[in-house]
Amino acid sequence: MHSAPERGTAVAGRMPDAGGEPEGPEGRATGPAAGPAGKWWPLAAITLGNFLLLVDVTIVNTALPRIADGLGASLTSLQWVMDIYALALAALLMVAGSAADLFGRRRLYVAGLTLFALASLACGLAPDAGILVAARAVQGVGAAAMFATNTPLLMAAYQGRDRGVAFGVWGGTSGAAAAIGPVLGGLLTEYLDWRAIFLVNLPLTAFAVWITLRRVHESYGDLPRPRTNSVGGTPIARIDWPGAVSFTACAGALTYGLMRGGEQGWTESGTLASLVGAALALLVFLAVERRVRRPLLDLGLLRRPSFAALMAAALLLQAAAFPYLTFVGLWVQNILGLSPVQAGLAVTPMALMSLLVGALGGRALQRMAPQLPVGVGLLLTGAGVLLSYALLDDGSGWAALVPGLAVSGLGIGMAMPVLVSAALGAAPPQRAGMASGAVNTFRQLGYALGITVLGTVFTTALHGLRPGASRRTVGAAYVSGLTDIMLLSGVVAVAGGLLVLAVVRQGTAGDGGGRDAAGVDGVARSGGA
Repeated sequence: MHSAPERGTAVAGRMPDAGGEPEGPEGRATGPAAGPAGKWWPLAAITLGNFLLLVDVTIVNTALPRIADGLGASLTSLQWVMDIYALALAALLMVAGSAADLFGRRRLYVAGLTLFALASLACGLAPDAGILVAARAVQGVGAAAMFATNTPLLMAAYQGRDRGVAFGVWGGTSGAAAAIGPVLGGLLTEYLDWRAIFLVNLPLTAFAVWITLRRVHESYGDLPRPRTNSVGGTPIARIDWPGAVSFTACAGALTYGLMRGGEQGWTESGTLASLVGAALALLVFLAVERRVRRPLLDLGLLRRPSFAALMAAALLLQAAAFPYLTFVGLWVQNILGLSPVQAGLAVTPMALMSLLVGALGGRALQRMAPQLPVGVGLLLTGAGVLLSYALLDDGSGWAALVPGLAVSGLGIGMAMPVLVSAALGAAPPQRAGMASGAVNTFRQLGYALGITVLGTVFTTALHGLRPGASRRTVGAAYVSGLTDIMLLSGVVAVAGGLLVLAVVRQGTAGDGGGRDAAGVDGVARSGGA
């Protein structure tokens, strides 16, 4: 039976000494510990990287007009600037989680930070839209390595009450990041330049790398360690590349098909070909995962009711909570005439409430049965969006959004931190990296699909506008589109909350057992400690 490691333990069976001295040549932390206060350095490193990669999902929203002017980009190019990052992030998260278990979570996290920084530099220096889109795709690859590893690293670094605090801060920051992105984008774009939204990542990622190398210990999954070659000791492991390729093809074809369907029609040949291709790629993925020795996603996890429901909750929460804010930004800038900074600040009630709830209530939330904060959080998220739907009309200003954003932020701050730790607790300990990759994959897929589906609904409301329509008519069309997508988002979130409350159970046999489902008192069994 596994025994719980001491706080800060992360490596297979070998704990750092009491003083936290250098641990040898295998890539573990080398800096001296700073006593009790220094135990939060791993949280700082992981939360900073997590915040950066999530902010970059939405930070471009308020900068898009300036990017179009600076690079001569078309609307289609601007859409890909937004979508390609989230798509690359979602498509590669699970393969990154499996690779982290095999090759080392800290090692992959540092590699992801480095790639993310280099791609951010390329984005900031991009001479045209094509280079920018390509650099954003590479940025998403680095973000996938970061995202797939940060929650297992937190599980390994903290135990007991400290884990509840750590996941509270991490989850609250995660929930706030997507909403803060437009604010930061507006500030940097208005007072510096649109390129600053990417270049600002460079010093912050360098700082995160420095802390990680000094204070975060290496950890591996409980899968059999791969063979090493005779030259440099580099692990030679069989990653599920067929699964990765088929899953990426499925996600990409589905996103493209939904986008094309909204523009060209659902019976158009290109739309049908993309959607059929997505279905075929999904079938290939499922067939591959049943046969390979080390699958990208162990399909047995989805036979666990709690785990499957939590995956659905991850997708629905992300689809309902954040994508509609992109269209809110268009409304407050194009119709109400707000500046990029003002447009970003208009959504801060959600960000502030999410951060406060996650940080201040993290310990209490993690002690609850996981279905309560996740389920109730989804219900509150939906209630907030539906409140905005009820308050918004043709004569409304941005203040009509504040009550609903605050209520949604409360729900996000409740659900987000527990969602990730509950998914890790509902999976076998040796599948921690895979479970982390899966839950975050479903979250990012929810965002990407949400943008696509809501975009189709929103543009449908604008199709009836004629050239030269009055400002009042255009404003009414915008409000009609916003209320349609708010109604859809609210219903989706409420449905997700009811699903979680009905299906997820703490201590369900085969679902992780006991308090592990909440991710608090369970052991972070990284490497067989």
